[in-house]
Amino acid sequence: MQTLTVIIPTYNEAQYLEGALYCLKFVDEIIVVDSMSSDATVQIANDHGCKVVSRKFDNFSNQKNHALQFATCDWVLFLDGDERVTEALQKEILEAIESNTHTGYKLNFPHFYMNRFLYHHYNDVTRLVKRTNCHFEGNVHEKLIVNGSVGTLKNKVLHYTYKGLVHYIGKKDSYAWFQAERQLSKGKGMSYFHLAFKPLYRFFHEYIIKRGFLDGVPGLAVAGINAYGVFSRYAKLMLLKKGLK
Repeated sequence: MQTLTVIIPTYNEAQYLEGALYCLKFVDEIIVVDSMSSDATVQIANDHGCKVVSRKFDNFSNQKNHALQFATCDWVLFLDGDERVTEALQKEILEAIESNTHTGYKLNFPHFYMNRFLYHHYNDVTRLVKRTNCHFEGNVHEKLIVNGSVGTLKNKVLHYTYKGLVHYIGKKDSYAWFQAERQLSKGKGMSYFHLAFKPLYRFFHEYIIKRGFLDGVPGLAVAGINAYGVFSRYAKLMLLKKGLK
């Protein structure tokens, strides 16, 4: 019988972590890799019998690769504290790891914003893998590299990613600094064309091509804020190039 470890990276996730752990009673091992939280995150993890690994945050890939060293099961599922595994997905995950059809699986994450799930604003991300056949690369939007075939599970992960407008915009600004610094280190240039066209294209892609308009006002808000995130990245790159951070 195949066994399953869940790895959850955390930083001040006390508000959400308990809900995530409640949905994970079907797994064999839970590892919480914590970035020195100042709230009750670590206490909650300990109370639920999790294996807690504390590590100062430098980037997302290093954090998860570090946690992988402590996993002991055949398979690993990577989740965030604000994500929830439904009963239907639990059953599908267990069937998938027993079937041994693929080395990894993509999961679908519709985002939650303004009290509703946005089924046209989602991500398909590889999160379920055989432990010995994977590693992460990338600093901000880290990518799970899998040595083998990757399938897709049909049931969705519930993702409570946006905790309000201020949190959402703050998250975009934080990512924008990471992305701008990475682009600067690679010597990538930018122009006013990037500032004008790239945000407009992001809005068009999410609201029209991905049919975000079907998600109503929340879909419009998300497309607009994500377009702002792109603008913010290039604006910050311009500041970095001028030494004005």
